[in-house]
Amino acid sequence: MILGLDIGGTKTAAVLGTRQGDIRWRKQIATTSDRGFQTVFSKITVLAREALSSTQDRVDAVSVSIGGPLDALNGIVKSPPNLPGWDNIPLKRLLKEELSLPVYVEHDGNAGALAEFYFGAGQRLRNIIFLTMGTGFGAGLILDGRLYRGTNDTAGEIGHIRIAEDGPLCYGKAGSLEGFGSGTGMAKLARAMFPALWSESSTVLDVYDAYRSGSREARQVFENAGLYLGRAFAMLGDLLNPERIILGGLGMRIGDAILPVAESVFRKETLPQVSSVCKIVPAQLGEAIGDIASLCAAIDQGNNTGGTIS
Repeated sequence: MILGLDIGGTKTAAVLGTRQGDIRWRKQIATTSDRGFQTVFSKITVLAREALSSTQDRVDAVSVSIGGPLDALNGIVKSPPNLPGWDNIPLKRLLKEELSLPVYVEHDGNAGALAEFYFGAGQRLRNIIFLTMGTGFGAGLILDGRLYRGTNDTAGEIGHIRIAEDGPLCYGKAGSLEGFGSGTGMAKLARAMFPALWSESSTVLDVYDAYRSGSREARQVFENAGLYLGRAFAMLGDLLNPERIILGGLGMRIGDAILPVAESVFRKETLPQVSSVCKIVPAQLGEAIGDIASLCAAIDQGNNTGGTIS
């Protein structure tokens, strides 16, 4: 058994699961990320101990999925935009000290890519891109059957790319892809485009509810977001020539609002040789992907010493 921790800016889930991706136990709490590292870490360790005490089975490892940037193999978290106060946190060491188990840490984009590669829409494929679309926006890359980390574990931080001259301020810059592809960004986009309709407390799901009710303004928000997402898909397609671009999070939940425009832009802007072999699909694992992804650091690194997929 593996204890999986899926640590996000909005929620944190603990699961117990097998190396075959079967989830046996699960509990979720609010992350309350605005309270800083120590408060959140204390809540996470309480949750982890509750998970461990719930089973009679042997738990072999702790496996963490968390947003980057981070040094995954050493388990050091380096100031993710959605976890304020998590600055050079040695998460792997701290969890090992608290729980007395081997600990593996992975970027949530990489973990999602591994989950879909092993168990979902990326099975039997060699080149896939997995996009996290939640509080933040990032990517996991599997190229030629291997998890690609980059020179210093920063590959996949596509939310930081400037995709427009101006736009919602996310990930440290106005006009970043995270400003158009994340839930945080799309909510900010809605407020900027129609301040009389959406306030600081409005979420992307509020905008989506309006879209489902026929709101012309909400449709314009998602068409705007879809335009820049489509350009990003085309950039990734032309650069990496993948077989699949797999969408997690909001790509599964509100895809009907953003994907028609995004896919149309992708087909128009990418090379025909690229678009002819690449499909854009929601994560096959659906709402279970975060849970299964949280197991994948231990599954992958434990079997392959970090990054080589057999």
